[in-house]
Amino acid sequence: MTDRDSAPDRGARDALSASVAITAGAALFNEGQFLAARDVWEGERQPSDGDDSDADSDTPDDVERLLRGLAATAAATHRASDGDRSGAAERADNAVAALANISDPRGVELGPVREWAERLAATPGDTGDTDAATAPRIRIDDETPTFDDLSLAAAGVAAPALARGGEPGDAAVLATAAEFAREERGTGRTEFAELLFAYLRAPDARPQVAARLGDHVEREARKRRDVDGLF
Repeated sequence: MTDRDSAPDRGARDALSASVAITAGAALFNEGQFLAARDVWEGERQPSDGDDSDADSDTPDDVERLLRGLAATAAATHRASDGDRSGAAERADNAVAALANISDPRGVELGPVREWAERLAATPGDTGDTDAATAPRIRIDDETPTFDDLSLAAAGVAAPALARGGEPGDAAVLATAAEFAREERGTGRTEFAELLFAYLRAPDARPQVAARLGDHVEREARKRRDVDGLF
């Protein structure tokens, strides 16, 4: 198979990855986890390599600007929540520029996001209606994603981002748990998926759930090493 033959499949995977990241980040943002949302949206930003000649050249640019703008909005909101108004305004300026003239927002309702970024950018000394508690909830395809609504793929992106943002647990362990959860599908087992969703949806229990996930990941990894050692 040539590189050109594989390009449409790669493009489909990239589109799915961007969609999952946008939704996972929106849920994190809507749950008040602004740093984790920024982490997800920044992590999906990849410069174009210029070799996907079959793709619509406008679409990758739109996705890049959308992710950049959403990430900057989340960073600005986090700064606002910390009382750093000048830092919030600087990042909000970046968000406003990135979110302008996006023709394909991938279902994201950008109006309220733009308005919020513009308020943060315009009022660096204001402590009124730019408090993070007044941030809009991000809507995608007329839905407002939360942790209760995520697919397994999106949950697998959101959980490690929470840990990287300071929540209990090891991000690498949570990422491995997400891989094991995907492998469980169709096997009748749901152990990793259930714990992954519990980690997201039960914030007070996150230390305990993270510890259990760590134990399960280590046990599964040890089992796989033992099997590999037989061959």
